[in-house]
Amino acid sequence: MSLVLLTKRIEFAAAHRYLRPEWDDAKNRAVFGRCYNPPAHGHNYLLELTISGEIDQKTGMVVNLFDLKRVLLDVIEEFDHKNLNLDMPYFNDKIPTSENFAHVLWVKLAAQQNIGALHTLRLCEDEDLYAEVTAGDGSNIATVTKRYSFNAIQGQEGRDWDCFVTVRGTIDPVTGMVTDIVALDGLVHDRIIKKFDRQDLSLVLNHQPVSGEDLAQDVWRELAPRITQGRLTHIRLVPSRDLVYEVSA
Repeated sequence: MSLVLLTKRIEFAAAHRYLRPEWDDAKNRAVFGRCYNPPAHGHNYLLELTISGEIDQKTGMVVNLFDLKRVLLDVIEEFDHKNLNLDMPYFNDKIPTSENFAHVLWVKLAAQQNIGALHTLRLCEDEDLYAEVTAGDGSNIATVTKRYSFNAIQGQEGRDWDCFVTVRGTIDPVTGMVTDIVALDGLVHDRIIKKFDRQDLSLVLNHQPVSGEDLAQDVWRELAPRITQGRLTHIRLVPSRDLVYEVSA
């Protein structure tokens, strides 16, 4: 029988701060940006856990949803409304970035034998940033996705475009990040936002009509060779609730 994926979402709140105590204020701020601001900042985290398995012929389920919810609640109770830097020993020697936090949660959930095989864990800080680890990842591998937005004219219509940029790689043991988010923000602003925001796509790309596929591929060409920490693996452009354009490595 083929495997089926089941995803369960659950929310909790926690606070964290990015910093290296041995660095001065200027270096911390240059590397971590606003995430360095004291004393800490909070998030309403969204945890999405995907389980892989065969459908039980008696229950019709991959996993009992009641059991899965109970396990998730038990695990996140330890972190809920806590300061990850100050209250959680898992981060005594590492920064509680989304990437590191996702791996901590993965280890704790993987130890729960009665919920089946973990396939993917996605940890969303908010609607603009999330980290993901999968069953095939090592203990220091993750992907991170950041959302950016711009408005551009396609044909005769102005549209708001959400651009999701996904980078995969090794978690830096010093910064706790797969890629330099401050540098990524600057790159996307310089190569994508400045190029397309409030512009006519046919004039910018010098042909008409411009499809969503054309735009997604141009975004890929602008970013892929310029991301030096981690590897660009996915671009997702969303101009409306019912339409998505994607490019993957």
